[in-house]
Amino acid sequence: MKLTRPLIIAAGAALLGAGSLYAMGSAPEEPEVSADPWTPQPYVELSHPEWSKDAVLYQINTRQFTEEGTFRAAEKELPRLKELGVDILWLMPIHPIGEKNRKGTLGSPYSVKDYYDVNPEFGTKEDFRHFVDAAHEQGFHVILDLVANHTAWDNELAAKHPDWYEKDWKGDFRPTPWWDWSDVIDLDWSKPGVRQHVGEAMEYWVREFDVDGYRADVAGYVPIDFWETERARLDAIKPVFMLAEWKTPDLTRKAFDAVYAWEWHTTVKNIAQGKADATALFGYYAENQSNWPEEAMRLTYIANHDSNSWEGTQYENFGDALPAFMALSFTGEGLPMVYNGQEACNAKRLEFFEKDPIDWSQGEDCELGDLISDLITFRKANPVLANGQWGARMSQVVNDKPQQLFAWVRQEDGNKVVGLFNLSAKPVSAKLTDALAAGTYTEFRSGESVTIKDGDTVELPAWGYRLLSSGAK
Repeated sequence: MKLTRPLIIAAGAALLGAGSLYAMGSAPEEPEVSADPWTPQPYVELSHPEWSKDAVLYQINTRQFTEEGTFRAAEKELPRLKELGVDILWLMPIHPIGEKNRKGTLGSPYSVKDYYDVNPEFGTKEDFRHFVDAAHEQGFHVILDLVANHTAWDNELAAKHPDWYEKDWKGDFRPTPWWDWSDVIDLDWSKPGVRQHVGEAMEYWVREFDVDGYRADVAGYVPIDFWETERARLDAIKPVFMLAEWKTPDLTRKAFDAVYAWEWHTTVKNIAQGKADATALFGYYAENQSNWPEEAMRLTYIANHDSNSWEGTQYENFGDALPAFMALSFTGEGLPMVYNGQEACNAKRLEFFEKDPIDWSQGEDCELGDLISDLITFRKANPVLANGQWGARMSQVVNDKPQQLFAWVRQEDGNKVVGLFNLSAKPVSAKLTDALAAGTYTEFRSGESVTIKDGDTVELPAWGYRLLSSGAK
């Protein structure tokens, strides 16, 4: 049936008159005309919480984090994480998992059956509250993994509000197109009810359980105006931290503090596997400086739940290059993170749909754990390595072997850090062709005094690196 023009106008008026804070839009306002249209205006309009200034993220896969796989068991590990030095604890989805079309025995945590409850596999709501309170008492902040794009097939919303879901060409519920996500069905974000239900669920966990923000799964699949609206509503409750699993800077304007650095992760893997040389990073860092606001944080990760389960372990992906790239992730521009088990030299792909606890037995003898702890200490002693606008930009140190030696400086207010990385499987002897790195420094870990002069030659073994600092606090 063809709607006449008056009916179309009436339908639009009904939508705009709904009064919901989560409605699709409102009447456009007249744009303000600036008295000085050529003066640059700040792009980022949100304020990062002060506690994210030099924070390091730690991802907890609750199911595999302990033998028991519960909140109470995870709580017992908090003192160890405190000693490691991490700050923000990101918990993978804590909600009940759908049973219809479930994958594996236990299912994917990203198949959410109820946004307002916790997975009994992990414990009770009170167990979760106890975990958050204990984490806060020890100085951590806690963010939850939010799955907004889709739900489990047997989420009660599918029965109560079938019109809130996307449909396929036959009119049936459908998973996200193209991907093998057969255990979930997509929400329709043109529906105000969807926005209100998910938004109020986000507020519930912040208000009632004092969580400190969210990591948003496939954030770019959800309209940005929802995230911007919800960020403001969450900040009205308390300052929150938001991480987007996505790849574009627009999300950092009014919605998210940090966005994944997918391109960084892919590039460093390619270098480690001999598919590219050190100059491959030039493209990433050039775009980072020219296309991304200085206030935006980009998550430079070596491993997370997806890469570990589906791409390979940190050893499969990085081999002998692992320590060097771990060091770069903590000292170059970016928000660093640790996926649970990395600090214990976990060398297995953790099962995604089954119980497969991390083997922590190697933890005491794991050199990588000591390196992570030392890098966190080094990072927090040097303000130029802080996150977002608090840190300093990286400047390239030009040398005659750029395919191998990736060299840079970050400096501000008397604090200076020099990074010298041989990103190749062969030793390098490279001459510095500018004076940017010149100075006297203290070497990372050894504490020895090091002087670099204009035109010096840098020699490093395969995958070797040096971090030098002056003016540390």
